[in-house]
Amino acid sequence: MGAFAGKRAVVIGFGVSGRAAARVLVEEGAEVRVSEVRPAGELEVPDDLDGVLMLAGGHRDEHLDGASVVIVSPGVPESAPLVGRALELGVPVWSELELGARLCEAPYLAVTGTNGKTTTTEMLAACLRAAGLDAVACGNIGLPFSIAAREGHDALAVEASSFQLRFHESLSPRVSVLLNLAPDHLDWHGTLASYAEAKSRVFANQAGDDVHVGNADERAAARVSERAPCRIVWFRAAVPSDGEVGFEDDELVSRLGEEASLGSFRGLPSCVRADAAAAAAAVLAFGLDAEPVAAGLAALPALPHRGEVVARVDGVSFVDDSKATNPHAVLASLEGREGVVLIAGGLAKGVDLRPLASAARTLSGVVAIGQAQSELMRVFDGVVPTRKAETIEEAVRTAMAMSSTGGTVLLAPACASQDMFRDYAERGERFAAAARALEKQSVARG
Repeated sequence: MGAFAGKRAVVIGFGVSGRAAARVLVEEGAEVRVSEVRPAGELEVPDDLDGVLMLAGGHRDEHLDGASVVIVSPGVPESAPLVGRALELGVPVWSELELGARLCEAPYLAVTGTNGKTTTTEMLAACLRAAGLDAVACGNIGLPFSIAAREGHDALAVEASSFQLRFHESLSPRVSVLLNLAPDHLDWHGTLASYAEAKSRVFANQAGDDVHVGNADERAAARVSERAPCRIVWFRAAVPSDGEVGFEDDELVSRLGEEASLGSFRGLPSCVRADAAAAAAAVLAFGLDAEPVAAGLAALPALPHRGEVVARVDGVSFVDDSKATNPHAVLASLEGREGVVLIAGGLAKGVDLRPLASAARTLSGVVAIGQAQSELMRVFDGVVPTRKAETIEEAVRTAMAMSSTGGTVLLAPACASQDMFRDYAERGERFAAAARALEKQSVARG
């Protein structure tokens, strides 16, 4: 008999998270209903979910009839009427993250923050595997936590979004990490204070020997981390003090107790240095020795759409940082670069794009795409030459025309992608394909 036998579970939203929750709930004995905005004809229901009642074509109050628990998908905001109705009725409202936490028996580390979550979570998993543990990266990273929780791993590295953290009750990581904090997803959370409060829930249930890892370099994030009810370990991208992990020149160093070198990482941008320091601090706090930490970090390949050079055309480098979906990430991506033509725009998610103007000295030009075009034109008006493009392919050609030899065309949109693309990955792939087409043309001209 499963953990949810005799329960009626209503899953709101049938994306990746919703499908995973429905599958796990069915396998755990629940009667499952799915409330979905899309019409039934647009839904692909896997064979193993044949017994699930699909309530398509819009969220309605009657979908909650008899519900024991509601699982809300990340794409459904807290302000959605059906979520509000469930809360009014006193029905427990969980994220898929909470479902995983209730089923997980393995120890796990949880990572949140505005930027760098995926990179850091993959680093954690690589270090755990280098120590001989059966470990995977999961959560808001592709493999849902609720699925991974039932697979019998030795340990898990869990990426946790603010959406998921908002609706959890029992997430209790052995080690939690808050990487950074900057305005993002304000269309979902409403205010920066609500967003920060959701992030802080990563350590809400920690106690005793648990450890929270905080960012000593960023005051906004540090103020949140200081509230953790357990031991706090600090990381930074610069030289660490006693009790911290950080970088001396290109060497990653731990000063958590006896000093230890964790490898040399030449050429890493500061944002990735911070991710590496955070990951190292977390797995050391988890109990790993320095050797597997260094080995795990060294073995991890570069992740796609996070600053990868995808083409070079007549001396101009094309860099895909499609994962830079807010101004904080874009400014980090621009750090140390010169002569950049920036391709930016998309769904701004309620975030103010004006901070991007602080990078004007780095930029040779801006190409604006998507729904945020007009806002970006205002941000850079009279400061940096700015053009509009209606497709990513047009943006690539326009950016190339604005570039000079030795420069960079950087896709770092500062926005979400769903106004033009399926997701950030499709956006990056389209950018790379367009840049490589220019590269082939250049080679053919010889």
